[in-house]
Amino acid sequence: MSLTAALTTFLVILPAELPDKTIFACLILASRYRPWYVLTGAAAAFLVQVSIAVAAGGALSLLPHQAVQAATAVAFLVGAVLLWRHRPDDDDDDEVTRRSSRNAFWPVSVTSFLVVFLAEFGDLTQIMTVSLAAKYHDPLAVGIGSTLALWTAAGLAVIVGWKLLKVIPIGWLTRGAAVIMLALAGTSAFAAAG
Repeated sequence: MSLTAALTTFLVILPAELPDKTIFACLILASRYRPWYVLTGAAAAFLVQVSIAVAAGGALSLLPHQAVQAATAVAFLVGAVLLWRHRPDDDDDDEVTRRSSRNAFWPVSVTSFLVVFLAEFGDLTQIMTVSLAAKYHDPLAVGIGSTLALWTAAGLAVIVGWKLLKVIPIGWLTRGAAVIMLALAGTSAFAAAG
């Protein structure tokens, strides 16, 4: 395993992922749900995506871009609807909210996994990972570098999302997150149509 390939991959993938819609989705989810649950689902999705990228090589470019974008749009739309339907007064008793099944580990982690997995599929950083794996002929090093970069970006997004709860009322945050998720659904739908 080449340490140079792993480090180069990390340094290329991290700045490319930070402004990405996937990281923004992690931030929104972490502002609404338990941060560790969101991070667990997102980290698992990134690990699967990197594994696909390094294993599949150039085959990802053969997948229909419109279908991937359409699936992403649906995932964001479902997230927007679920957030919008949430009543802010449900959060008056924080302990009750934390115990509700909607905020339990598995529903939050699975939702985070699906949103991140679909949003990241065929994304720039996944394609970059494929290219780097082909360039270095070292899928393990590239996979480790890429995974660590994506986990770092997701961790930063989760921390920022969690901190938002301390300064913005949950009702405003929930409605704002729903609007942003709707906008992300729209941009993905536009990409699918184009």
